Amino acid sequence: MKNLLYKELKLAASPLSYFFILFAFMTMIPGYPILVGVFFVCFGIFHTFQSARENNDTIYTALLPIKKRDVVSARYFFILAIEGTAFFLDVILTLLRMLFLQDAVAYTNNMMMNANFVYLGYVLIIYGVFNYFFVTGFYKTAYAIGKPFLFFGILSFVIVGIGETFHHIPGCIWMNATEPEQLAGQLFIFVIGVILCMVLTMMGWKKSQKLFETIDL
Repeated sequence: MKNLLYKELKLAASPLSYFFILFAFMTMIPGYPILVGVFFVCFGIFHTFQSARENNDTIYTALLPIKKRDVVSARYFFILAIEGTAFFLDVILTLLRMLFLQDAVAYTNNMMMNANFVYLGYVLIIYGVFNYFFVTGFYKTAYAIGKPFLFFGILSFVIVGIGETFHHIPGCIWMNATEPEQLAGQLFIFVIGVILCMVLTMMGWKKSQKLFETIDL
């Protein structure tokens, strides 16, 4: 598994997958739907799937004397490495905004989603949706990537729309607050995001393994 992961990181990965991690810095943009940055991180991972397909990496790896389920696991470890790095940046930048920039005019007059724990919860939900719907969609054929990514894109922007709408509803303003008094409710949303991400990722992982094992490459 260590060698397979090394192959994913060094050989199979598209450079764009690493470059698109920088879209996590969209967390700092005021007056902008910052959740869109999560979509672009996933778009970077998409480029690795595309590059691996064009270079016949999936077929090459499956021909090695290894279990087919390990091929899927290595790709999931790669995905989690990219998402984990981007999420780490999201956390650092969110804390920066909450602790040191909460009184900045650009953020106090921001009508869009603020960077807080609710935002981080939504970030994890989008990653979970990608890890389940796109990746399992790919491993149904181990070739087609267009329709699975389109479906993920639609779902992700629905989530972005929900995130940008809820805090405007009367009684839900706390979802966009950065004050410590609102932290309890926001942490509840964050925990939901953590749980959904973990469940969707594990479900996608297991389903992708089963699908890939049944494919006649």
